[in-house]
Amino acid sequence: MKNLSLWRRFKLMKKGELVFSALLLPVDFLMLILAGIATYFLRTKILSAFRPVLFQFNLPFGRYLILVIFVSIIFIAAYAVSGLYKLQSTRKTITEFFRVVIASSAAIMVVIIYIFLQQTLFNSRFLVLGAWFLAVVFVSLGRLFMHYLQRFLVSRYDFGIHKVMVIGDDEISQRLVGEIQANPSYGYRMVKHLSNPEVAEVKSAIGNPGIDEVILANPNYPAERVVEIVDFCHENHLVFKFIPNLYQTLTTNFAIDTFSGAPLIELKRTALDGWGRIAKRTIDIVGSSLGLIILSPVLAVIAFAIKWETEGPVFMHLERISRNRHFRLLKFRSMIKDAEKYKDFLWQFNERKDSPLFKMKNDPRVTKVGKFIRRSRLDELPQFWNVLKGDISLVGPRPHQPDEIARYEKHHKRVLAIKAGVTGMAQISGSSDLPFEKEVALDTLYVENWSFAQDIKILILTFLKLFRDKSAV
Repeated sequence: MKNLSLWRRFKLMKKGELVFSALLLPVDFLMLILAGIATYFLRTKILSAFRPVLFQFNLPFGRYLILVIFVSIIFIAAYAVSGLYKLQSTRKTITEFFRVVIASSAAIMVVIIYIFLQQTLFNSRFLVLGAWFLAVVFVSLGRLFMHYLQRFLVSRYDFGIHKVMVIGDDEISQRLVGEIQANPSYGYRMVKHLSNPEVAEVKSAIGNPGIDEVILANPNYPAERVVEIVDFCHENHLVFKFIPNLYQTLTTNFAIDTFSGAPLIELKRTALDGWGRIAKRTIDIVGSSLGLIILSPVLAVIAFAIKWETEGPVFMHLERISRNRHFRLLKFRSMIKDAEKYKDFLWQFNERKDSPLFKMKNDPRVTKVGKFIRRSRLDELPQFWNVLKGDISLVGPRPHQPDEIARYEKHHKRVLAIKAGVTGMAQISGSSDLPFEKEVALDTLYVENWSFAQDIKILILTFLKLFRDKSAV
């Protein structure tokens, strides 16, 4: 009877996630149809005042609507492949948006390739590009509405909530408990918090007052107890989650092979490998080449301003390390000539006492032009040349100075596993306002969980951050 009761609670917990995951598909389909209709009437009723419509007789609305339905099915298939219909208790809006953009782009490419292979002249290029753009907008808005509706139902009516028990008494456990209690819209309700319980205590707590999910937040909880709790959770249809310790995180990326009949497991430092590395390098070459060509007038103006204000070279060649390889990082000079000579004297004014990095606001060595190009991040534009050469990547951990690395602790050096980047997780999360340990944690997260979609997301967020970030010094 007890097992049956637990199973009913588990089904109720999953009900909310199933309902909203199931609703996403028809909502997306409806939004795609509306996007197609909006595109048609935008072209035929509004833009026709600026450019005559030539396809209205060849492509009447009825025939166009049938095409929209078939194309919407292609989009839905692309969304499914990209994981937009996975069963999830919480959905990150920004991550979901970028998945919609990427999947929509893949779907529209399928349509374009089909038109090309058919060797027929399509009636309007605007209908293709406009439908892609409005599909992204409409689907994102539809999903945003569903997201807020789910959060409203969860916070107001406890619809599909997860009743959780947290095990642990360390700092991570306390932070997790505080996060759950402070954000009821996440869908979790704290039922029990046990510091360092015996297995029998955990089992009795699960039945009374009733728990759906067990979260082991203490990474150093005894292994023999963990196994017993996991078995109990599986037997009683309970969700078991845990925060891994160091040795468990080492298996985030691995490859399995055999040698002489024996299995070999390779523990990798990063998911960036194989075709992912090739794709990343391709984007680096294309992106840096376009950046240097398009921004060449801006580069010339900045170079003139630097030379006009103070004597000295236009560029700084800074010694940096990327993947344990020394190279010269190119930046516009933003300080007086021979500024490095004064660094030891100014070290006592370092504002980042928690780290081996030197950061100082109102640094007296910075010139007037230097202050402007630093705050606007224009001093980093020459790094496109480093990207083109292969010294660094467009996205990656921050380039490291040799004297900084000499002060790094062992866990800090994980960020050296891949090429450094012009921008990265730390830059879009606060840059120099971040504590050093937080910066390392973000860069390590990027290294261990690299994905092509993540790179695109970081590049877009970097561009947006240029207009509002005040953390550069």
